[in-house]
Amino acid sequence: MSTLGRPIQGVTLYSFTRAFHGRRYDLEQLIRKVAADGMGPGLEIIGFSSFRGFPHLDDHFVGWFRDLVEETGLVLTSCAVNTDVGIRRDRLMTDDELIDYMELQIAAAARLGFPLARVQISLTPDAMERMLPIAERLGVTLAIEIHAHHHARHELVQALVERYEKLASPLLGFVADWGTTTSGLAPSMVEAYRRRGATGEFLTAADQLWRDYHQAGPPVSDAEHGGRFGSFIELAGRHGSPELGIDLAINATGLFGPARVESWREIMPWVRHVHGKFFGIDAAGEEPSVPVRDLVALLVDEGYQGAISSEYEGWHWNYWDDAFDIVAGEQALQRSAAEAAGSAMVIDAAAARAQLASHLGRVTATRG
Repeated sequence: MSTLGRPIQGVTLYSFTRAFHGRRYDLEQLIRKVAADGMGPGLEIIGFSSFRGFPHLDDHFVGWFRDLVEETGLVLTSCAVNTDVGIRRDRLMTDDELIDYMELQIAAAARLGFPLARVQISLTPDAMERMLPIAERLGVTLAIEIHAHHHARHELVQALVERYEKLASPLLGFVADWGTTTSGLAPSMVEAYRRRGATGEFLTAADQLWRDYHQAGPPVSDAEHGGRFGSFIELAGRHGSPELGIDLAINATGLFGPARVESWREIMPWVRHVHGKFFGIDAAGEEPSVPVRDLVALLVDEGYQGAISSEYEGWHWNYWDDAFDIVAGEQALQRSAAEAAGSAMVIDAAAARAQLASHLGRVTATRG
């Protein structure tokens, strides 16, 4: 019998973007609140969102940050870095420029003390292979995020898996984002559209269109995804809300993926980190649009020992509820799900630190 997984509880500061942008909390205050409220021990941060001047950070700031993390007893899990190939005005980056750009960010993540850098799926298998020596030199795991509309069986993901198997390095892998495997549109998002003037008829039609796509399964190509994207725009126009069309299409196809929970099993040997994407918690303490219990149960069954970063993304539209209370509710749900699956979440910092080091250091197995 295989060992049951004991995922490490954690959170990404991205969950509190509205409070951060509204200047209710600065970086230090957010980190201290995460620690004080028991939302760790795992801590994930997006480099460009939270670190002024990233990836160019002076030694004083790096020392201050590392001291703060040590003082609060948190455990760094992931630094999210970006693949911004279009930051030039005149052209896209060349492959060499992109690798240099990524190296700057990965090096900054390493200096800050992060053991893993979340990179983005626009990186090709060739680019990941070229970055492996950088990861080896800096001792940082590189994990490409699988985010809706992509999924475990998408051709881009499968191409990456083939390269990972060839390279057989524990420093390459994936971040599994739960938004890929949702079960419905978020009630809070539907309410936000209602507040913006969407009719009940339009919202019912949008929900049905999403459910039709969920029944059909995830798109097998970017062309199919594009067709679905366009259908939500067209639907908004037919129902007299053309101004909501692009926004709805982005959310319905880019945040609420229709892949099945079981599909994650195919790439679990390569999952190095998990984004516990969610959009809200109802009065019963459940997530109405993300099958959190099933997802945690799968991680436990697969023996996953890495971290889950609770990633509240309802803040995009929900400005009336407190994100801290919502995250606390989702983490309680994760703990309950782990217990129901015969295991538990790791909430002790020392245990989390040792377990994460073992998880990221082990040799990744190939698919059998």
